[in-house]
Amino acid sequence: MARLFLMFAACSAFFAVALGAFAAHGLKGQLTPAALSTFQTAVNYQFYHALALLGLAALLYRQATPWLTAAGSFFVVGTLLFSGSLYLLALGGPRWFGPITPIGGVAFLCGWFCLFFASWKFPPR
Repeated sequence: MARLFLMFAACSAFFAVALGAFAAHGLKGQLTPAALSTFQTAVNYQFYHALALLGLAALLYRQATPWLTAAGSFFVVGTLLFSGSLYLLALGGPRWFGPITPIGGVAFLCGWFCLFFASWKFPPR
């Protein structure tokens, strides 16, 4: 799982940078300020969680635990649901994507909880 999380983190960070640049240069005149802000929120959360997943992958290489694996899985799901739905909403997607966003936010919270619990269970050095 560490390798998959590392690959997802790298791809996610790449696309967060690319989409952030696209928004700043290509969408600035095309979207309303509110839609542009929504798009930027998606980019920010995607990038934060790409970095978190990068660190989590490093931890998994050190010691794989079910809690770390769960945390990474929640970060991946959260990125896809939270950021993905915000991108679609900002670009004029159907409003029914709106209720998906909080599900992604809950997935992020679950990931952070699992990471906390994994750190509690880590053996002392």
